Formats: sequence, C-alpha cells, structure tokens
Amino acid sequence: MSSPSTRVVGAQGVGEREPPRRDVARPGVSAWLLARLDGFLSAPLRHASAEELSRCRMLVGANLVLMLVDVLFLLYVPHTPIPWSLGAIGGVCMAGFAGSLWLLHRGSSTRGPARLLCFILTAGFLAAALRSRDAHVGMHPICMLIPVLAMFLLGPGGSLPFVAVGSLFVGLVLPLKHGLSGGPWISAVFSAIFMVGVWALGWLLIASRDQTGAALERALRTLRDNETKLTSLLENTEDIVCSLDADGRLIAANTPLQEMYRELIGLELKAGDPLFPDAAPESLRRRWSQCAEQVLAGRRVRFEASPSRLKRPTVLDISVNPVVGTEGRVVGMTVFGRDITDRKEAEARLTEMHRSLLDVSRQAGMAEIATGVLHNVGNALNSVNVSVNLLSERLQQSKVEGLRKATDLLKEHGATLATFLTADGRGQQLPAYLQALSTQLSRERDVLLEEVRTLQKSVEHIKSVVSMQQAHARYSGVVERLEVRELLDDALRLHAVSFERQGILVRCEYTEVPQVRVDRHKLLQILLNLLSNARHALLESGRADKHLTIRVERPAAERLRIAVADNGVGIAPEVASRLFTQGFTTKKDGHGFGLHISALAAAEMDASLSCSSEGRGQGATFTIDLPIAGEESRA
Repeated sequence: MSSPSTRVVGAQGVGEREPPRRDVARPGVSAWLLARLDGFLSAPLRHASAEELSRCRMLVGANLVLMLVDVLFLLYVPHTPIPWSLGAIGGVCMAGFAGSLWLLHRGSSTRGPARLLCFILTAGFLAAALRSRDAHVGMHPICMLIPVLAMFLLGPGGSLPFVAVGSLFVGLVLPLKHGLSGGPWISAVFSAIFMVGVWALGWLLIASRDQTGAALERALRTLRDNETKLTSLLENTEDIVCSLDADGRLIAANTPLQEMYRELIGLELKAGDPLFPDAAPESLRRRWSQCAEQVLAGRRVRFEASPSRLKRPTVLDISVNPVVGTEGRVVGMTVFGRDITDRKEAEARLTEMHRSLLDVSRQAGMAEIATGVLHNVGNALNSVNVSVNLLSERLQQSKVEGLRKATDLLKEHGATLATFLTADGRGQQLPAYLQALSTQLSRERDVLLEEVRTLQKSVEHIKSVVSMQQAHARYSGVVERLEVRELLDDALRLHAVSFERQGILVRCEYTEVPQVRVDRHKLLQILLNLLSNARHALLESGRADKHLTIRVERPAAERLRIAVADNGVGIAPEVASRLFTQGFTTKKDGHGFGLHISALAAAEMDASLSCSSEGRGQGATFTIDLPIAGEESRA
C-alpha cells in the first residue's frame, strides 16, 4: 500500500505529496500531556512549524515547573528564618512566569516570552544570591538552568548575555561580596566555568544540528529536484511505466499507461488498486499472476504481448523487474513497456527483403552461369556458321558439273565411242580432262572433309558445354565430395574460347589437395564470377601480356585455398572496403551483384572470399578459403 507521501502520476495530473501531520495521535500519557501544553498556546503557535512548536511546549513546561517550584518556595518561607525579601523576589518571579505564559497565549512568537523567562530566571537567581547570607546559594544547581533554557529558547546569540551575566556574578561578584577564598572561591569559579561550559556544549549541539539540518535540507532539495526530473522524464516518454508493491498494487504510473489501461480494461487506474482487477479478462489476470510469481522470486521477466482489445494493432515489449530492499527481499516491481510495432513491421519487411534478395541472388547466379554458357555456345556457333558458309560456297563452286557434262558427252557418242575418243578433237581431250577433274574433286573433298571435322568439333564443344551445365545443375544445393581441380577445369573450359580469342594466357598452379565437401553449384558460381571479373580487368587494362594465374594450395590441415590472380587494372585502395557490398561495381555496365552474391555464397559454405591488390594497374588476387571436411582433414 502506498504511503501518504507517494507521488502518483495519472491521467488527471500529478498529485503533490501531502505535508506530514505533526499532531499524530500518540497513545498514553504523552499524548494527554502534549495536548495540555498546547492549551496554553495561541492558535498561530499551535499551527507553527515543528521546531517552533517544540520550542513553545518547552517554554510552557519550563514556566509551569518554575511556577510550581516558586509556589513551594513561597509556602516554605513562613516556616523558616529566611528573610521576607526573598519571599518578595519569589512573588516577582511568579508574576514574571505568569506573564510569559500570558504572552504565549496571546502572541504569535516565542521570542518575547522566552526573553522574559530567561530575564526573570537570571534576575531572580542573582537577587536571591545577593540577599542570602549563605554564599552557597549562588552555586546552587539551579544556576545551570540559565544556560540550558536560554540556549534552547533563544539560541547561542540570544542566550549569551544571560550566561555571561550569570557566570560573572557566580565566579566574581559573589566571591567578592562574601569574601570567599580558598576552596569556596574555587567552587564558585568552577560553577561559573560550568555555566559557560554548558552554554558552549549547547552551542556545539545547535551548530552541529544546524549543519546536519542544512545537509538534510540540501539532500531533500536534491531529492525533490531528482523526483521532479524523474516525473518529467516518465511523463514525456511514450513508453508505459509503473511501479507496484509486493502485493501487486499500484504505487505510481505515467500517462501513457493510464491511457492504454482505459482502452484495454475500461477503468481508471488509481494508486492502491491491483494492476489487473476482477473486471480484467481472465487470460490477462492469469498471465500476470504467473509473471508476478517469477518476479517476486527475484527473476526478471521479459516478454512480448499483442493486446487484442486495443484499437490499433500493437506489439509491446514488456519488462517486469523486481525491486529489492535493503534486506535482500523483493519489496515491489517495476513494469516497463515499449511499443515495438514499427520495429516488428520493419523486421517483417527486412525478412521479406532478405528472401527477395536471396531469390535475386540465385537468379543473378543463374544468369551469370547462363551468360557464360551462352557466350561459349555463341562462340562455337560462330565457328559452325563460318564452316557452314564455307561448305556452301565450296559446294556452289564445285567442279562436279564438269563431270556431269563429260558423262553426257560420253553417253551422246556411246555408239561410236572409239571413233569419238580417237578421231574427234573433244574426245581426244576428254581423258586428260577427266584426270584433271578427278584431281580437282579430290582436293575439294579434302577441303570439305576438313570443314566438316571443324564443324563436328564445334558441335561437340556445344554439346559438352550444355552437358556440363546440366551436370552441374543436377547438383545444385547438394553438398558432395568433389575434386577442386576438376571443377576449376570445368570453369576454365566455359571461358576457354574467350580467353583464347582475347589473348589471355592462363597458368594453373595446382598443389595436391584432398577432396572437399561443398555445394558444387555455389563454388562453381563463385569461380565463374571471379574468372569473368578477371577477364574484364585484363581487357580493360589494354596490356599485351595478359596473364591469369589460378593457384590451389593447402595453407592449413583443415583449410584449402583457391586464388585467382590477374595483372589487369587492379583495385584502388579507397574502393577495396566496398568491393563486396551490394550494388557496388566499377564496371560501366555492371550491376553490383556478382561479388556480393559470391561473398554470400562463400559464407553459406563456411568459407571466406577476400581480395588483395597493390593499387590501380597492379592487378588483383581474389582468394577463396574453404574448409576441408571428411576423413582427409581428420587425418
């Protein structure tokens, strides 16, 4: 249950803490006695500050006690040889004490009654000591009342005149009047010293109390400032915040929680009420009960909730934390809730975007491989087209038509063939013509056969490219054990025609390495992309000596490294860090997907793709670092 001084932040504003009541009922005699003392005070003094009220009660009590002692003294005087002048002094003191009480009942300050009491007390004591024939009257313990009452009622400065007069009288005037010496004089001096000592101790006490009070006031002021800042912070945040006691009842809550509570439960949330009353849905109360049990056991609970009763679909990230007291016991709970609806929607969009990126990456990889296949098939088709055109041209220019004419001539003179071959001029030339035609046709056949063989090679190359692509496509997404060198040869074969026509010298430096377990399609996709980038870099450099080096080595027992190095245009240092980011490219017609997709594919294989270059014009080396799996790596 919250105390009367709790600040509750609700929908209706901030409830300031109420000032603590001073007149709290106290059982027994003390309550009755304080009520009787307050009856002597005026209305303003009864409603004064706690310190002033305490001073008033002390002043009333001192007057009453001194009046009682004075009455007893006056009753005692007639039965003793004490001079009647002392009785008169007692009567004057009685009147002074009564006057001090009258001022307390009529006035609004304690300064006047306090000065009057201290004056009557000091003057009465001095007068009685002067009129008495006994020097020890001046050293009576009653003299200590002067510094005690004066210090408490008037403070160090206001009490100093009374203490100074009293101590001088006891330590100097009284011994001179009675002619004290020796031990009695020393006793008088010590009495004066004690009076000053009591005043000094009171001054130290008040000074210490004032210093402590000032420190306490500063602490309270700092506490109030921090409370104001905390209240402002809680009110200005859009998060829901509240604090609960160990029974689950509300201590404080900010405005966002109040508004959500009204929308969710339909009730006003007030201090001292349970967070989820009986009117709340059963599911909410059951879930809150389970959560509260864990928190009261000292555990922090965090969960996400989507209240269906809210007008706008909302996802809340709720954190319930235990509040531990000085004894290590959980004394309450704090509840923090943050609206993460926008973040959840952004995460959903990001997930969808990531899925789309994977699809695009896969399509881009497929397009990259398809481009290589089509490029090589296109080059082979160019050779096929040249061979076919050459065959067509040779066949059109063939001398076979002369053979037909010769056979027609022989058929025409079939009856007189011997005469035609010996007597006719055309017949005489026919054997030589047939021999020359035979030679010519033999040459044409050789040329045509050579072109057919070339055409056959081109067709076989097309068939091998298509079949190789089909073989790799069958293994897409499957992890298998394979020879890296064979996969490199396949990748080079896809680019072989381009490298040969563009004058790129390829050097392979293969070290004996074991088989690796990888996704054939992903690794081939990376290799094709690196070879394609190397070809573009070499063509852009314009060098006559275009070199491409492929190295396979084993830097560690569990790793295998493939390096593709060229002496092309190189990479500038300022763009090296952005090389594998999506959309970044240095090509005029590039799309910025190749290296990014390759880096993602390498990461999926628990591999790494890196690049090193000494700068523009110095070439570049791309390195794939693969893990080796299987019995070979364990050996």
